[in-house]
Amino acid sequence: MGSRYSGVNEAMRDALARVSPGTPLRDGIDRVVRAKAGALLVLTDDAEVLSICSGGFLVDAPYSPQRLSELAKMDGAIIISSDGGRIARANVHLVPDPSVPTTETGTRHRTAERVALSLDVPVVSASEEMGVINVYAGGDKRQLQEVGHLLDRANQALQTLERYKVRLDDAITNLTAAEIEDVVTLRDVVAVVQRGEMVHRIADEIETMIIELGVDARLLRLQLDELYGEIDDELDLVVADYLPPGRSVAETLAGMTQLSDDDVLNLRLAADALSPGADSNDLSQEAAPKGLRLLHRVSRLPPETAIAVAYHFGGLAKLQRATVDDLLSVEGVDEATARAIRETLSRVTESTILDQYS
Repeated sequence: MGSRYSGVNEAMRDALARVSPGTPLRDGIDRVVRAKAGALLVLTDDAEVLSICSGGFLVDAPYSPQRLSELAKMDGAIIISSDGGRIARANVHLVPDPSVPTTETGTRHRTAERVALSLDVPVVSASEEMGVINVYAGGDKRQLQEVGHLLDRANQALQTLERYKVRLDDAITNLTAAEIEDVVTLRDVVAVVQRGEMVHRIADEIETMIIELGVDARLLRLQLDELYGEIDDELDLVVADYLPPGRSVAETLAGMTQLSDDDVLNLRLAADALSPGADSNDLSQEAAPKGLRLLHRVSRLPPETAIAVAYHFGGLAKLQRATVDDLLSVEGVDEATARAIRETLSRVTESTILDQYS
């Protein structure tokens, strides 16, 4: 699953995947923690890392959890190859740039954070007494949690995602009804994109938990995929339907990702992000859809043909009144396509009206 908003950077996600349950590296780290030995692991052996290594000895041996736990009995850092297949060096003293700021207090964690920040490499530290495992990557820090606790959090997040998904579906249904009746307001559009953005953010956090859980996340993955569905495509089409001239879907949605969670929930701030420069104080102002989202429901209609149809009629209101002959005047539309468009729009109209009065 991809997400526009990412609360956790990709470098951190890659590092979490390398130390997730079920991986050889996590097995080795868990052995170290159980032995209360502590460890400082740099997960790459490139030239920059080797340049700050002092002392220690060359290992250059295949990685194994047992070998890692034995080498961790010494005080120095362990350098592991980028592919995780070999232990390059052990018992080395790392000399990172001392001017790099760190928020850590313990010597091992301070060194780990400084190495990760100064060289932009993934580093793992496990404390000797508390058994706390921290991962540093991409400028961020994440403390690994027990599988049971992480599963509880993930299940709670799934329940929250389900609630927000219901709200998003309701907002999309309301928008469709307003579009059919030609009474859409800015509030209707912003409500859909706003709720969609919150669904993205919750799903993104669950995605990170799935990566962190590794082999223990199979059921979570199935549940997330079932809930998340094709939300991205639907929201892209909503935005495309109301795009101001000279603005793309990507840059419009990028404006939403810059907002804090509280700001996303503020309709006026969300409206500002969607349409910079527009009057977001008047959420009741009319908005006219192009019809791209409803045209997307036409079976086997190519996207470029849908765009041609939408722009030919200049809006959904006129498109709804178009006859088969009117549609045939659009380049690339044959009779079968014209009838499919007409039937789909009629079906959406009928089902929307029935839903409203049922």
